[in-house]
Amino acid sequence: MKSAVKQKIIGFHQDEEFHWVADLECGHTQHVRHDPPLTSRPWVTTPEGRLDRVGVELECRKCDVSIPPSMSHNGSAK
Repeated sequence: MKSAVKQKIIGFHQDEEFHWVADLECGHTQHVRHDPPLTSRPWVTTPEGRLDRVGVELECRKCDVSIPPSMSHNGSAK
């Protein structure tokens, strides 16, 4: 199986339900929820934790299937 394209996090924003979303350098976005016990990402709950993750790569499945980006946010870390 082909591995997913990795893209760097360039910032974060919250969606309409106040869930944190990573803004990726490719223009796509990806939810980064802290939802224990299913998903443990305590770093997403603090500004310092999110800032520390800027530059980290995430797998972007949307890039894998050539979905065009629709960047409607400001792309800044909050």
